Amino acid sequence: MVAVLRFVFRRVLLAIPILIGVSIVVFFTIKLIPGDPVSTLLGPTATPQARAELVSRLGLNESLPAQYANWIWSVLHGDLGRSLSLQEPAATAVMKALGNTLILTISTLVVSLIGGVALGTAIALRPAGRVARVLKGGSIAAISIPQYSVALLLLLLAVQTDFLPTGGMHSSAGAGIGDLLEHLILPTIAAALAPMGIIARMHAVSLEEVMNREFVTSLRARGIGGAKLVRHAFHNSLPSLLTIAGLQVGYLLGGILFVETIFNWPGLGQLIYQAISARDMSVIEAGVLFSATILVLVNVLVDSLHAVVDPRVRD
Repeated sequence: MVAVLRFVFRRVLLAIPILIGVSIVVFFTIKLIPGDPVSTLLGPTATPQARAELVSRLGLNESLPAQYANWIWSVLHGDLGRSLSLQEPAATAVMKALGNTLILTISTLVVSLIGGVALGTAIALRPAGRVARVLKGGSIAAISIPQYSVALLLLLLAVQTDFLPTGGMHSSAGAGIGDLLEHLILPTIAAALAPMGIIARMHAVSLEEVMNREFVTSLRARGIGGAKLVRHAFHNSLPSLLTIAGLQVGYLLGGILFVETIFNWPGLGQLIYQAISARDMSVIEAGVLFSATILVLVNVLVDSLHAVVDPRVRD
C-alpha cells in the first residue's frame, strides 16, 4: 500500500507542471483565434471611447505575458472571468455544461467498455473462427465511420420512426430519470461506436496474447477451463484495458462535440462551440482549461489503478 501511495504521489507531482503547460497552451492558443472580440461584443458602430473602455476592462491593452499572468492568478483564486454573452460567471456556465457532458461521457464509456470487452473476449477465444472474423470487420467499421455520420443517421431514423427523442436532455422541465435515459440512448450510441471498436480490437489482441502464455497452458493442463480460465486471463490483461479506457476518456471529451451539437445536448462541447461563435473568450478559456484538467486527472487515476493491479509499474 505504501508503494502505491508513493507512486500516486509522484504522478500527482508530475501532473502539476503538465497542468501549467496546459494552461499556457490554452491561453495562447485562444489568443490565436482570428477576429476582434471587441468588435464582436460592441458591434461595428461602437465609438472609440466604448472600445477603449472595453479593451481596458478586458486587459487587452497589456502584453500577452502580462495577460497570461493576470489570467492564471485569477484562475488560482477561482475567478475564471465573466461571460459577456451569457451574463454570468464563466465558471458557472462551464460547470453546468460540464455536468451534462460528464453524464453523456460516463454513459458512453460504460457502453463502450461493456461492448468492447465482450466483443474483444469473443474474438480472442476463437481468433480464427467465422464469428471472430465478422466481429473484427464490425469493429473496424465502427472505428472508421465518423461520429457525426452515425449521429446524423440515428437522428434521421428517430425523426422518421418517432420512437426516441431526437434532442435535448429532457422533454419538459421537471422530467424524471426515465426521460433522461431516453434522451441518452441515441447520443450514447453515436458516441460509443468508435471507442467500442477500439477497445474491442486492443482487448482482443491483449487477451489473445495472455491466452498463449505458459501459465494459461499450465491451468489448462490442470483441468481449468471455461469461464474460470477466462477470468485468470482477463486479470492479466486488465492493465492494458485500463490504459485503453483512459485514452478513450480523452477521446470522448474532445470528440463528443459533434454528437452534442447534432442532438442539441447542452454540454461543454456545445457551449464552447457557441462561445467561439460569440467570441466569448472567458467561456472558451474556462471550458478548454476544465477539459484539459479533467483529462490530466483521468490519466493520473488510470496510472494509479494500473499500479494497483500491476506491481511492476510502481518502481
